[in-house]
Amino acid sequence: MKISANEIRVGMMLEYKNDLWEVLKTQHVKPGKGGAFAQVEMKSLNKSTKLNERFRSSDNVEKASIDEIKFNYSYEDENNYYFINPKSFEQINIKKSIVGDKGKMLTENLEIIVSFYNENPLTIHLPNQITCKIETTDATLKGQTVSSSYKPATLDNGIKIQVPPFIENGDKIIVDTRTVEYIKKV
Repeated sequence: MKISANEIRVGMMLEYKNDLWEVLKTQHVKPGKGGAFAQVEMKSLNKSTKLNERFRSSDNVEKASIDEIKFNYSYEDENNYYFINPKSFEQINIKKSIVGDKGKMLTENLEIIVSFYNENPLTIHLPNQITCKIETTDATLKGQTVSSSYKPATLDNGIKIQVPPFIENGDKIIVDTRTVEYIKKV
């Protein structure tokens, strides 16, 4: 589907120069002299290279048609993560290299969205917030200033984050999956 350069947004997938690109940054510039343009930073999903490209307002680019399907996480082995479609009970596997660090946040039956391009899985989208349990954290020191008194903690999935001083071992907390930051205690 062709879209105008003005419609390019962060997170979009574009077909450009015989490759599939994810838009990382976009800035619309209107210089004092000449026509307006969009400065776009993109990352190739196939080659893992970056590209800075300038599109004039009158240019058209091809937006990739991405299918998004809900799946539930099932289990993992040494190379793959396995997911089940809750409607058709079809099972798919996605390589750990595609999932990346998001795999640490997967828990059994967690509902995720898998993006497909030409029936090949591209990436997974976790829910914005997940519940985790604190495995270990440091003891709180009295007299610390309130404004910057976050302390390190390790979650049950092995991820290290910063938490407020009132959080203790065994507490359940909600974590933002996009920034991997503490949100609140459950």
